[in-house]
Order: sequence, then C-alpha cells, then structure tokens
Amino acid sequence: MKTITASNANRKFSSLLRDVNNGEDITITSRGKPVAKIIPVKSTVMQKKAMKNLLLSRLKTQAVTGFRNWTRDELYDDVL
Repeated sequence: MKTITASNANRKFSSLLRDVNNGEDITITSRGKPVAKIIPVKSTVMQKKAMKNLLLSRLKTQAVTGFRNWTRDELYDDVL
C-alpha cells in the first residue's frame, strides 16, 4: 500500500491511476491524516462477489432455526 499527500496526489494523479490500474492501493493524506483511499475497481467487485457467494453457500447449508409465529400485521404498523 502506498501513502501520498493530497498535494502530491494532485500533481501526480495520472501516475497514481497507473499504479492503481496495476493493482496497488493508495491512501491519500491531508495534514498527516488519511482522508481517502484509491483502490482498483476490479478487486472491489471481485471481493463483493466472493463474499456474496460465501454468504449464500453458508445460508444454504445452515439449518433453519426458530419458529415464526408472527403475522404481517405484527411486523408492519401500516394499518390506518
């Protein structure tokens, strides 16, 4: 992971985009504090898909617990 100041990021934005395109995460700081993070889109999309698939596979193998003895009216207070 690369860290760069906001002013340097402004000056070297094209270079930063090339680095991100090559898979690097970049944290941008202002006055010494992290304020933004630039990450490759591909990794985020792939990570979300992987986490969704993991959750769905876990839910499919998990046994149903509890007894649902409530009605729709008890859940939603939209009766006028």
